[in-house]
Amino acid sequence: MTRSSPTAFSAAPRPVAIARWLLIVAALVFCMVVVGGITRLTESGLSITQWKPITGAIPPLTHDQWMDAFRDYQQIPEYKEINKGMSLAAFQFIFFWEWLHRLLGRLIGVAFALPLIWFAARRAIPAGYGWRLVALLALGGLQGAIGWWMVKSGLSVRTDVSHYRLAVHLLTALFIIGGLIWTALDLLALARNPYARPAALQPFALATLLVLLVQLMFGAFTAGLDAGYVSSTWPLMNDHLVPEGIMWLGSLWATVSSDPYLVHFIHRWWAWVAAAMLIILARKAKAAGHRGASIAINAAVGTQVLLGIATVISGIALPLAVLHQAVGALVVASAAWGAHAVGSRRA
Repeated sequence: MTRSSPTAFSAAPRPVAIARWLLIVAALVFCMVVVGGITRLTESGLSITQWKPITGAIPPLTHDQWMDAFRDYQQIPEYKEINKGMSLAAFQFIFFWEWLHRLLGRLIGVAFALPLIWFAARRAIPAGYGWRLVALLALGGLQGAIGWWMVKSGLSVRTDVSHYRLAVHLLTALFIIGGLIWTALDLLALARNPYARPAALQPFALATLLVLLVQLMFGAFTAGLDAGYVSSTWPLMNDHLVPEGIMWLGSLWATVSSDPYLVHFIHRWWAWVAAAMLIILARKAKAAGHRGASIAINAAVGTQVLLGIATVISGIALPLAVLHQAVGALVVASAAWGAHAVGSRRA
C-alpha cells in the first residue's frame, strides 16, 4: 500500500457529521418526551408490568399473549382500584402508548450507540469529545433504568407512579436534549474554526438554567400529582390568588412538593420568573451575535406561557397538555442554544 492509498480507517475528524447526528438524536429524544407526555396523560405508564429490554420490543401478537399481558396488569393496584372491569380493547390502547414510549427509547439507544462506534472506528471524533459522547451514551442507558425505577413505584402499593421519580425521569430526558445540543454546537464551532474551544457556561446563563430547572421540576410534580385539575381558572385559582385547600403534610418540603394546590400555584407563578430570566438570556444571546438563538428563546417562551394558560382553562385538554410538554422541551433546547451563545463569546 502506498502512502497515497486510502486506508481502512480515516483519521480525519468529522465535526459537522457528528453534530448533525447529535441533533437527529436530540430530535428523537424530543419525540420520546412528547410520547411520554401522552403516556402520562392517558394513564398508560403502568400497562406494561415487566422490564424486558430486548424481547419487550415485540408486543403481544396473539390473543393468548394479549390475555397474558392483561392478566399481569390486572394484578396491580391501578387496575384493582381504578380500572377494574376494563375491556381488553381499552387495555390495548394504554399498552400501545407505553410500548411506543419504550420502543422509542430502544431506537434512541441504537441510533446513538451504532454511529458512535462507527465514528470511533473511523477516528472521526475530534480530540476531547470522545468522553463527552460516551457520557451521553451512559446517561441514555441510565435514563432507561430510571424509567423502570419510576414504573416500579406504581406496581405494588400505589395506583400511580411516584411524582418524584417522574420528575427525575423527565428532567434527565431534558438534560440529555440540552447536552446533545450543546455538544453539537461546540462541534459546529470547531468546524468553522479549528482553534475554537468549547463554550463556557457563564454565571447568568447558569442561573437562568437553574431557574428553568425549578420550573420544569414543578411541572413534573404537577403532572405526577394531577395538580393541574385543582383549578381551571386563570389568573386566580378558584377565585383566590393563593388557593384554598393547601394542607400541611408534615414538613415544608413535603408540603411544597406534594400538595397539589401549592404545587400548581408555584408552577403557575414561578413561570414568570423563568420567562423573565429567559428573555434576558435571549437579549444577551442577540448581543453576542446569535440572533437565531434569541428568536428561538422568545418564540418558545411566549408560546409556552400561552399554552400553559390555555391548558389550565381547558381543564387539561389532552392536545393542549401534550403541546405544553412538547414546547417545554423546545424551551430547554432554545435555552441551551442561548446559554451556549453567551458562553461562546469568550471561547
